[in-house]
Amino acid sequence: MADLKMPELNSVVIAGNLTKDPVFRETSNNTPVVNFHIAANRRYKDSNNQWQEDVCYVGVVAWNKLAESCRARLVKGSAVLIEGELQSRTFRTDDERSRTIVEIKAKRIQFLNKAGKFTGSDNDDKTEDRVIPEKSYDENSFDKFLTDEESNLIKE
Repeated sequence: MADLKMPELNSVVIAGNLTKDPVFRETSNNTPVVNFHIAANRRYKDSNNQWQEDVCYVGVVAWNKLAESCRARLVKGSAVLIEGELQSRTFRTDDERSRTIVEIKAKRIQFLNKAGKFTGSDNDDKTEDRVIPEKSYDENSFDKFLTDEESNLIKE
């Protein structure tokens, strides 16, 4: 039994909406990186047969070209589907306490909102470029991706 080896698997797929505008920066060697948080909702019926909603908040980090893609496409409320892996990192706070966080290191991000109109500044500084999602739906949630049949099942 000592020779039994567990498979190495670290894979995450999650969909949600950005809780705030993403934070873009570059490392000291000019590698682009973006950090943001998403809220992933789960609807379920409780013991009284009443619909409840549970929200899970998850941090996400993306690097290099993926970070650059996020720069022009994501704003608070944007709907995304993320594929990646969990990673943990430890850091020291200002008061010298050690903190560890777990976040998703994105390998692929699917932008789920309809492409909006591009608004950029007149100068060449791309940090000011933003996409403003078109309001093609009443609310910015994943309900808009459900079929009529799936939507009726959830509302029952």
